[in-house]
Amino acid sequence: MERPLEPLWRGVTAFRVLTLVTVIGVALWRLGSYTSPVGVTAVLLAMTVWTAVLARGYLGAPPDAPDRRGLLAVADVVVCVGIMMTTPLLVTPDQLDLGTPGMGSIWTSGSLLALAVAYTLPGGLAGAAAISAALVVSKSRVSLAELSDIELLTLAGLTVGFASLVLRRAAERVRRAVAEQAAAAERERLARSIHDGVLQVLAHVRRRGSELGGGAAELGMLAGEQEVALRTLLTSGSSAEDRRGKRDLAAALRALSSGRVTVSAPAHPVELSAGTVAELDAVVRAALANVETHVGPDAPAWVLVEDLGRSVEVSVRDDGPGIPEGRLDEAAEQGRLGVARSMRGRVSDLGGSLELDTGPGRGTEWIIRVPVEA
Repeated sequence: MERPLEPLWRGVTAFRVLTLVTVIGVALWRLGSYTSPVGVTAVLLAMTVWTAVLARGYLGAPPDAPDRRGLLAVADVVVCVGIMMTTPLLVTPDQLDLGTPGMGSIWTSGSLLALAVAYTLPGGLAGAAAISAALVVSKSRVSLAELSDIELLTLAGLTVGFASLVLRRAAERVRRAVAEQAAAAERERLARSIHDGVLQVLAHVRRRGSELGGGAAELGMLAGEQEVALRTLLTSGSSAEDRRGKRDLAAALRALSSGRVTVSAPAHPVELSAGTVAELDAVVRAALANVETHVGPDAPAWVLVEDLGRSVEVSVRDDGPGIPEGRLDEAAEQGRLGVARSMRGRVSDLGGSLELDTGPGRGTEWIIRVPVEA
């Protein structure tokens, strides 16, 4: 699959080739006006070789390999600044006054365009600043012509940087839409094959268990919980890892919904790294297991997921009798480290925090906060 910025990289490469041809043509036409024609020829040769390196690097990146063109763009700026710094050695101030172009000329502006594609607006502005500074230093003056060039460089960096940012966002929206469409199609396929089999059997066991009572009632209740969980999974979908190593935390925790567990999460995906989602899922499961063990198998529990921008907060609450003061410390001293190791340890490893809000008669609430970039 083609990367979203490929059209911009092809455009930058074409710009470099066309400007190289222009610069070589102008330099050869006015070769006699330079102080060292041999030095100018050597610089033009270096520019040609570097343009070939850029073309191979910008257009030859394999789609499945890490994209390192941003580093190449940074190196491009450094090379262009070096080319521009040869101007005082090859062109005198009087020759500049007569219109003799400095070394690199318009060819060097391609480096800031590449930096803008790789790093959006910040890259475009940084590239414009570097090339503008080299322009002033290499010519040792700031005339109206240089000010006009600086203005054009800044506008070019902003324009291409903004285009890169918009294209990235559009590609991300398309990626999400395609993934959601594929997931919906898969859920529909599974639902058709499961509905007439597993779901109907679970529903039948739940009804018959309720009618028979006794031990069968407990079996029916468990079947009912599994029916609800399976229907929720088919409706909301699972949380698969995408090609960027991300998973949707909201979808992963919705799969925990059952007859006694209510999960509330944002409608939009809450994307975190796959490892972070796995750890948070394990923490929430441990909290729900505590509810089942200490409050009762039929005790209701509520899971709330909140996307706070730079962090994510997950709370698990029940309406049981609460945890007596000092009970967790006592359990740790007795060697029962379920909460300390399974919950606090996992959250701590993610760089987050785990808070406990409990008291006699007001239930228990675990509040988990982790940074998005855990």
